[in-house]
Amino acid sequence: MSNPPASLHPRDVLFDDEPAPSALPVCDHYAGVEERMRKSLQLQRDWGEPGGAALFDVTLDCEDGATAGGEAEHAALVASLLDSELNVFDRVGVRLPPTEHPAFDTVVQALLPAIAPRTAYLMLPKLRAASDVDAAAARIDALAGGRRIPLHGLIETHAGLAAVDALAAHARIESLSFGLMDFVSAHRGAIPRSAMTGTGQFEHPLVVRAKLEIAAACHRHGKTPSHCVVTEFKDHRLLERCAVKAAREFGYTRMWSIHPDQIRTIIEAFAPVAAEVDLAVEILLAARAAEWGPVAHRGQLHDRASYRYYWCVLERAWRTGQPLPNEAVDAFFEEATE
Repeated sequence: MSNPPASLHPRDVLFDDEPAPSALPVCDHYAGVEERMRKSLQLQRDWGEPGGAALFDVTLDCEDGATAGGEAEHAALVASLLDSELNVFDRVGVRLPPTEHPAFDTVVQALLPAIAPRTAYLMLPKLRAASDVDAAAARIDALAGGRRIPLHGLIETHAGLAAVDALAAHARIESLSFGLMDFVSAHRGAIPRSAMTGTGQFEHPLVVRAKLEIAAACHRHGKTPSHCVVTEFKDHRLLERCAVKAAREFGYTRMWSIHPDQIRTIIEAFAPVAAEVDLAVEILLAARAAEWGPVAHRGQLHDRASYRYYWCVLERAWRTGQPLPNEAVDAFFEEATE
């Protein structure tokens, strides 16, 4: 079965004036040490889908990964890895220093324009206002050879949280992440250490408020909310509980990993259950055949309101590597397999 005309594809027909949700891999894996960066890229290559899609993103860290005074050399290493045969999917991003950091321009100049065609996004930490994105974008665009590289932002401060709606609305922002540990530290002891660990990060009201505001702002503007790390990387049961909570209760559609052993757990936690995927396939294929008019399915009436929900389920199943019937792949994801 051939792909439907663009006007009949869910992304084109279901969202009207609302922004369609961005479709990023559900796991964003961070690495900053050369050995770990290489291993991460090898895992991304080895776990990639046969159709040519990366199962998770890799972010190479030029903020915390660089030594003081060694930012230019570290950025040159990152650029060489990103522009190498290890980057087989072009789903590798780079975390930059904060825009006010003395090394920001040094790092950007060491990275660009060499990596511009192959970098998936650039992460901007410690954002405080939309003007920070404007300033960073201007300096990046001047060296990017005409490509407008997608920008991701990290909310870590009181100012950043206060500006979260403006940041999510910014045309250059594709995703916003929550910086848990910096956010808790910014409260100068008013939030206990327990809010930085395990499931405690889902209990303190100030942290809960921050997470919910970030998720809500992202969904309001069609951007991807990305959940913070779980530092207890050896406790897989704890990681699973946190990832499931982030995905099913807090509205996050993406999550950071800081150890290779966390990647699979995060992907599985963010994947929809098989029964819901099967239902989404049935309803969306029937809706497509009806040119997105109302349909009856198993005694229930469905229209574009429910189609939008089931499309998001199906797209998340695709991004997490869930098996889909050939008919659904041909109808909705044919371009991704070419």
